[in-house]
Formats: sequence, structure tokens, C-alpha cells
Amino acid sequence: MTTRLSLFNSPLLLGFDQFERTLDRISKNSAEGYPPYNIEQIGEDGLRITLAVAGFTMDDLTVQTEDNQLVIRGRQVDDKTRIYLHRGIAARQFQRSFVLAEGIEVVGATLDNGLLHVDLKRPIPEPKVRTIAIQQPAGGPDGADARTIDVTPEIGG
Repeated sequence: MTTRLSLFNSPLLLGFDQFERTLDRISKNSAEGYPPYNIEQIGEDGLRITLAVAGFTMDDLTVQTEDNQLVIRGRQVDDKTRIYLHRGIAARQFQRSFVLAEGIEVVGATLDNGLLHVDLKRPIPEPKVRTIAIQQPAGGPDGADARTIDVTPEIGG
């Protein structure tokens, strides 16, 4: 039996078990190298994923979001009427998944000259600060009963 070292073992990291499962899933999916892709930043809040999908038509491709993942699938049907003397370009299928952070939305997808572009928009987070009042427990030094916690949101940073 092997013991796996977890990055999220620290008692200071609470509620990160979902991130650990996501990282495991990503490491398993990263072994597949087809099709090649680029990820670039477009403007302040935009991202673009570009996949090289030469030979695929729009009917061969699907772009979907499933939970917090962007899933791009390609499926080509082999043309049985063709007779190949040499076959170096195989009709193959693929699935490429990208885990999306909370709030990222898919804006659209275009197919241009064998490149599939998927545009994403990520929100620019605004800093949130809350002040939580500290209360005395019931029967404290002044004999007062416990009160509810006063959470006051502060605007700005």
C-alpha cells in the first residue's frame, strides 16, 4: 500500500478537498497531447483557447460546459468510399477538458482555417472585507446572555 502525500493536508486549508480532486483529474487528462492547443489572454478579462483541429468540420465538433468544465469533443466518421494508397492522416476522435474557475463563462466558439477558438470571459473580482464582532458567551463576566454575531460588510478594500 502506498501513501499519497497531499498538498492540502494542512489544518490551515479548510474545504479544499474539491480542489485536490480537480487537480487529480487534471493530471490524468494532461497525458493526452491531441489536439494541441494554446491559451491566451485577450484584453483585461478575456481568455481564448485555440485548438488545432485540421480536418474537422463544425458538424464534427461539440463544445459544452459540464459542471465546472469546458469539454471539447471531436469525432470524424471514416469515409468508406475512399481508397487510400497511403494513410498518414487518421480519422480520430478526441476529448479535451479544461477546468473552469468559478464565474468564468464561455462567450462563444468559432472555427477558422482548422483552428477552433473558444472565447471565455472571467469576472474581475472585487475585494470583500467583513468585520465580525466578538461576543461574550452566555453567563460571561457581566452576566449577559450570548448575542448573535454582527457581520457588517465594508465597501471597498
